[in-house]
Amino acid sequence: VDEAALLKRHKQGWLMEISNNLDHCIARLRYARKNKIALSLGYHGNVVDLWERLVYELDATGELLVDLGSDQTSCHNPFSGGYYPVQLGFEEGKQLLSTDPGKFRTLVQESLKRHVAAINRLADKGMFFWDYGNAFLLEAQRAGADVEKKGANKTEFRYPSYVQHIMG
Repeated sequence: VDEAALLKRHKQGWLMEISNNLDHCIARLRYARKNKIALSLGYHGNVVDLWERLVYELDATGELLVDLGSDQTSCHNPFSGGYYPVQLGFEEGKQLLSTDPGKFRTLVQESLKRHVAAINRLADKGMFFWDYGNAFLLEAQRAGADVEKKGANKTEFRYPSYVQHIMG
């Protein structure tokens, strides 16, 4: 949601392209997949909107547009600006955070549930998802999202962690 962070990643070379338009993002994903072109595309907007649009495309066309998914959303401090709820724009979210932190927190938790629901839907259809080790799954669990690993203890998540499981 923070354009400054997105532009920084683009300048550093992590992103090949930037778009603030979901239709454009979907078109670029389809083009890259069809032509077998590697693409790192940064979306300027709330990642929940992107994940939910990918679910919409899956439901509408049967096409899973992503094979691999991760999320680097900063959830180490989600209620102090590390995560912005999908229900608000960036500036609106900053304003609510300063005027009504309790309402901000409630919206963050609702957003985290939507966030995980979209990821779960895509993962159930074959996308491999991993957590980046950024407390996303922990905060999503605290919000009541479905992230627990079935048949395991409550501290294990259904998705591996990049830091612990993949690099470790």
